[in-house]
Parts: sequence; C-alpha cells; structure tokens
Amino acid sequence: MEPLLFKWFDSNEREIKRLRRTVDLVNRLEADMRALSDEQLRAKTDEFKRRLAQGETLDQLLPEAYAVVREAARRVLDMRPFDVQIMGAIVLHQGKIAEMKTGEGKTLAATMPAYLNALTGEGVHVVTVNEYLAQRDSEQMGQVYQFLGLTVGLNLRDMSPQEKQAAYAADITYGTNSEFGFDYLRDNMVLYKEHIVQRGHAYAIVDEVDSILIDEARTPLIISGQAAKPTDLYYAADRIAKLLKRDEDYTVDEKAHSVMLTEAGVDRVEQFFGIDNLYSAENTLYNHHITQALKAKELMKRDRDYVVLDGEVIIVDQFTGRLMPGRRYSDGLHQAIEAKEGLEVKRESMTLATITLQNYFRMYRKLAGMTGTAKTEEEEFRKIYGLDVVVIPTNKPMIRQDLPDVVFKTERAKYRAVVREIVERHKKGQPVLVGTTSIENSERLSMMLKREGIPHQVLNAKYHAQEAEIVARAGQRGAVTIATNMAGRGTDIKLGEGVAELGGLHILGTERHESRRIDNQLRGRAGRQGDPGSSQFFLSLEDDLMRKFGSDTIKSMMDRFGLEEDEPIESRMVTRAIESAQKRMEANNFELRRLVLQYDDVLNQQREVIYKQRREVLERESLKDVILNMAESVIDRLLEKYCPASEVPEDWDLAGLLAEAERLFLPPGRFTIADLKRKEADEIRAMFVEAIRALYDEKEQELGESLMREFEKVVLLRNVDSQWMDHMDAMDQLRQGIHLRGYAQTDPLREYQLEGFAMFEEMIQRIEEGTVQQIMKTQVTQNVQREAVAVAEPAQATQPTEAAQPTAQPKGQALPKMLRREAQATAVTARTGTDGEPPKRQPIRVGPKIGRNDPCPCGSGKKYKHCCGK
Repeated sequence: MEPLLFKWFDSNEREIKRLRRTVDLVNRLEADMRALSDEQLRAKTDEFKRRLAQGETLDQLLPEAYAVVREAARRVLDMRPFDVQIMGAIVLHQGKIAEMKTGEGKTLAATMPAYLNALTGEGVHVVTVNEYLAQRDSEQMGQVYQFLGLTVGLNLRDMSPQEKQAAYAADITYGTNSEFGFDYLRDNMVLYKEHIVQRGHAYAIVDEVDSILIDEARTPLIISGQAAKPTDLYYAADRIAKLLKRDEDYTVDEKAHSVMLTEAGVDRVEQFFGIDNLYSAENTLYNHHITQALKAKELMKRDRDYVVLDGEVIIVDQFTGRLMPGRRYSDGLHQAIEAKEGLEVKRESMTLATITLQNYFRMYRKLAGMTGTAKTEEEEFRKIYGLDVVVIPTNKPMIRQDLPDVVFKTERAKYRAVVREIVERHKKGQPVLVGTTSIENSERLSMMLKREGIPHQVLNAKYHAQEAEIVARAGQRGAVTIATNMAGRGTDIKLGEGVAELGGLHILGTERHESRRIDNQLRGRAGRQGDPGSSQFFLSLEDDLMRKFGSDTIKSMMDRFGLEEDEPIESRMVTRAIESAQKRMEANNFELRRLVLQYDDVLNQQREVIYKQRREVLERESLKDVILNMAESVIDRLLEKYCPASEVPEDWDLAGLLAEAERLFLPPGRFTIADLKRKEADEIRAMFVEAIRALYDEKEQELGESLMREFEKVVLLRNVDSQWMDHMDAMDQLRQGIHLRGYAQTDPLREYQLEGFAMFEEMIQRIEEGTVQQIMKTQVTQNVQREAVAVAEPAQATQPTEAAQPTAQPKGQALPKMLRREAQATAVTARTGTDGEPPKRQPIRVGPKIGRNDPCPCGSGKKYKHCCGK
C-alpha cells in the first residue's frame, strides 16, 4: 500500500501523467509525418510561422512541431527520440528543468523545444558548459534544424564581432554560459549601436543546468583592465607569511575559508613592516596583503586548487577538475599565489563591467534547463530562478548496483584498498572508472597502479584536451581510467563487447564531494540506457569532508574497538554522518550563493538602469532634450543648496549660486548678483533655463547639427562610462567592509542597500553635472570621435574572475581600491581659466595617532587594539 499511497501524493508522478497525454498526441501524428516527402516536411516550418502570425500559440503547435522534429531527426541523424525524450522536451518548453539520467539523450531532446521556440524569430540560445560540447552539438543537431529550414549559429570566444553578429542572428545559437554573459557586458561597452552583437534574451536552454546555475553561481563574469598598483608588497607579504607559524601567529578556519592573525602574529607583522598599528586606516594595505598571503599559503593548494604551467598560475575548477586558463582569483589572491610560487606577480585588475551568472540568466523571458542531477537542489532553483524540477523516467529500467560505502581509518589504507579493488576487477576484464577529487590524488593513485603493473589512463585537468575521447573509451574491456569526479560530463560511455556479461562499468569513488549531486554525477557514468554497472565509494576519516565535520567521534570509537588501519567500517552511523555532513555543506553553500545574489541584486538594479539609458543614448538621433533636462536638474539642485525654501531670500547665498552656475554652464558676466536680487527662486530658475537653452542653440549653430549630435554622444557616453566604473569600484569597496556593521547590531545587507542607493544617486548627479559642464564649457577644436574611457585587457583576461567567497573576515580587512584610471583623451580641448577650474583640493587633516595599547577613544574603557583597532 505504501508505494501506492506515495504515488497519489507525488506531484512529479502527476506531472508525468500529464506529459504522457501530450506524448500520445505526438505519437498519433508519427505515421502522417513519415508519409511526407522531405520538401513537404521542410515546408511545415513556414506553415507553423504562418499559423503563429494568425494567432495560434506555441503550445497549440507543440504536438505537430515535435512530431516534425522527431521525423527529421530519424531521417537526418538516424535517431528517433524516445517517448521519455519527448517528455523532457515538453518540460523544457514549459520553462522548467528536466532531470534526465546520464545517457538518456538530453542533447537530442533539446532540439524539439529549440525548434518550436525559434519559430517566433526571436532567437533561441542553447547553453553548454564548454566550447567542445557547443561545437559538437551545433554541428550534429544543426543538421536537423537546417533540414527544416532554420539557421544555426555557433558563438565561440575567439570570434570577431562580425562573426558573433552572424551567430546571434541565427534562429538557434549554441555557446558557453560565460561567452553569452561576456557578450552582454561587451554590448554595454560599445560606442556605436552597429557594434552590438546580441539581439535580446527570449529563451535559453541550459545544458548541465546545475553546473552552470549553481556550481558557478558565485563566479561573477568580469571584464577588466589593469590597475596601477605596485606588486612589490606581494613578495614582502609572502616572505613574512612563510615565517609565521600556524596556531601560534595565526589561526585557520577551513570551513569559513578564512585566516586570522593572533596577537603574537600582529606583533611580528608590525615589526617586519616597521609600522605601529596594523589595523589603523593608513595600514589597511599591509593587513590586506598579509591576509591574502596567508590564505595562499594555507587554503590554496597546488595541484588541487591550481596548477603552475609555463610560469602561470591556472585555476582548477573544483567541480569539474578542468583547467580554467584566463580566470584569475579576485581581491589580490591570485597575485598572492603567484608570489608564493615565486612567479612574476601580475598587476591587479580594475573592473570595467561585471555581472553574475545568476543575474544574467534571470534576464531571459523564458529559461529552461536539463541535467542528470537537479532534484536535490530543487529548492534553490525554485527560490532563485523560479524553475521547477521534473524528474523524467528512464527509457529502460536502471539496473546499476550502488554498493554501500567502505570507510577506512586513514587515507593511506583507503588508497591501498582502492588499488586492490582495481587489480581484482581488472583481472576479470571489467572496466573501472576511478573518480578522484584532485589532480594530486589522481597522480598519486596512478603511481600506485604503475607499481602494480596495471595499464591505465589518467584524465585530469592537465590533459583535458583529450578528455572526451578518453572517457568514451572507459567502457572497453579491461580499461582502467582515473578521472576527476566530473570529467567527461556530456560524453557517453558505451560498453565494449562482452563487458555487459562481466557486470558492466564499475565506478569507484575515492572521496565524497561536498555536494551529493557531484557524487550522483559520478555514479551516473555507469548504467546508462539499461546497461549493467555498479558503483562504490571508498572513504577515510582523513578525507576533507569528514575532517571538517567532526570525524573525531568515529575515530575514537575505532581506537576503542582496536580496529586495524586496513580494516574497513561498514556502519549505518558512518553513512548517516557522511550524508549529514553533505547536507550541511549544501545548505551552507546555498546560503552563500543566496547572500551573493542579495548583494549583487543591489548593483544589478543599478546596472539595468545604466545599461538601459546607455542603450538609449546609442539609439537616439538627438540627445538635446535629454541634456537640457539634465541641466534643469542641475539648476534645481543649485537652487536647493543656495536658495533653500526654509530661508528668507535675504539670507540666500546668491554669490555662491552665481559662481557655481558660471563654473558649470553660464559664461562669466551673463548675470550679476543685482539681476538675481529680489527675485523668487522660480524666477531665477526660469532665467537660468532660458539662458542655457539660448546658449545651447548658439553652440549648435556654431558646430552644425550633425557635429553637435555626435558631440552630445561623445560627452554623455564618456561621463556615463567613467562614472559607472568608479561607482562599481566604490560599491566593491563598500561591500568589502560592510560586514563590520554587524558589530553595531545593524543588518549589513540593509546598510549596503541604503548606502548603495545613496551612492547611485550621487553618481547620477555627477553624470548630469559633468555632462552639462562639458557640453556648455568645452571648446571643440576638431571633429569629435567616440573613444573608450578605459581599454579592456586582451581576450584571455576577460574570463570570469573567481569570486572571493563572502566569508566572515577579521576587522580591518577591507581593502580600499586605490585605482587610478587614465582616460583616453577625446578630440576636444577644455577651456582653461576661472570659468572652468575645478574646485581646489583641500588638505586631509589627520588627528593624533592612537597607540595600540592606548585607551580606545570610543569610551569603552578597553585598549584600542581590543576595541575599534581590531
């Protein structure tokens, strides 16, 4: 009775029943479609477009359109989509996530919703995890679309803007998640509307959706240029970091991914750098560098988190084990690793444009995804992206055996047992795929197998060029393949002749991942399409996951029972402890991603406003009305400042008002103080507005209409771009230290939202004032030309920068972004003289320096170093 009751209340089962009814409609049309000639089948595309134009909906066209694609795939690829693939295709069209097990044909299933939604002419984006899969799928599945009269585009990193425009103009465009995101950012940095490559965000199908929308969610896409920061301090910080001793001079919190100096450590650092107080405002740079140097020393491990190739530090993706050339850790961590490895330290970068993958994909009007493992993260998909998960049944029953975990006391004993297991299965010819969590472990295991004389293939981040080919051969008789847990994702492993009789492919995991999804992905390499197979994990109490989440109790229990090192434990208590640790890590990571999104939402709303207005600047023929409206806003603020309604007119600062008006937009002597006296604020406003309109018309007559229109765009684009880049730096700096507000019993996120909004308002005011001043006060000496405010680094440097995790950090760790931009000069020269001079810079006044052992000036009664000086 229990399974039956469960089915009654299972929403997924109800959804599958509804899908089966639609699949039946598609199946009924199969014979009709098979009777059509190639030309008649191709003509269906034009027929569907006509019916759409006449008012039919995509949902009404779905059964017939899917039947057309199924028949086209049968003729062109000799592949007939199964009923379960059509179910997955329906779910994708509905804007949901289809969980389809490995080997169930997700790529073919995606052709149906891609074709159906491409009929609208708005474009469909099919998003993959790497360029190899994008190219493979666009070539293979593209044959189906082209047979039916649709165009297919491929968006690759090294393409020219013209090639990208052609790719996006196609009905269906394949590409990677990062390249779609970078194209969006670059489109919002172009100087001419003709250079824009994307044409909107109507519908996207994301392959391996959990990898892209969850695993990479904390990785912002950043287009950067180089900042003028010295690099010597990184080497100095690395030298002192190597002298400091763990637990004596600093503590390490691996869960929070943070380090903190002790009192003794602070004293040693201050002595090394010759400073009085590491935590004073003028020494935050030293504090930041030493913290990053200690993180590089303790938390970033070579051949696990990164590799060194050709004198460069290259990040290893912790989820896929792939190398990520071009990506750099942010906030100086990458430079700290370069110093640690004795390499040339490259300058830090300044942000020109940035967006998280979360916010990029939320721009699509309809978003869908497919993966083999999504159900465990359904809550996150629903809360952040509004996506439901539907689990699609397999075409054939799953017969893979998932054996219970085997747990050893030490890592050394675990690897000895792994080798024994591989040797035993290799003797009978059964193929084995071994999953490891790091390059270091895969090479260690490889050395042990070499000593045993077992031929094998090693697949890790160092050799990912041949990845798909090696993984595809992993099912051959006698094959032994060592791979990172996620290697070969998207590549089918087909069993060799006679392998099924030996039990199929055996998956041997050597460590549990923080996420159950990654473990399930590894298991899913075996047992595809009803094939036999098996999987088992060999673990130790020294593994990272167990070490972080209290394996001490289990270890002491083993010691009490006197278990030998090589004796495995098979206990429900241990299995429950592992599952509990994974669930806690998943919940912790979800909170981190949610926090990143909440903070990024503040900047995202501002980004949308700026990018929308910037696009209008590019597309409008004339900006005269826009700039005159800006001028009126500037006038209103001047009147509010110098002629406030709360004061009587006799107390107004008319001299200050006139001086500021002459600095920003009026020629000297246009008005005198006598002209302004005994007038209401509204009358003064009307005088200024009338004057600025007359001056604007004079300038337009002087330059000619076409040159004036271009001059408007040059000035406004330059002001918007430079102010927006400065604003992003300021917001980043605010965010670095905002967590300290928590000590004052205030919500850091709320404070960030309030201050971020105030800073955005100030930026808008600076854009308005700068634009009005330059339009009214600049003497044009030659033809104006649009030029970038800052130039992005070469293509390789415009890859995603690894996000610094928002972990709890010690006080004083926020680093001010001391960036200096040298904007390229446009072909205009500003007048010099009193009317255009910027206000004189005032000296910064510094009070008496507070010693670390002095009483804290806040009045708490504590020493400064134990209070505000932390």
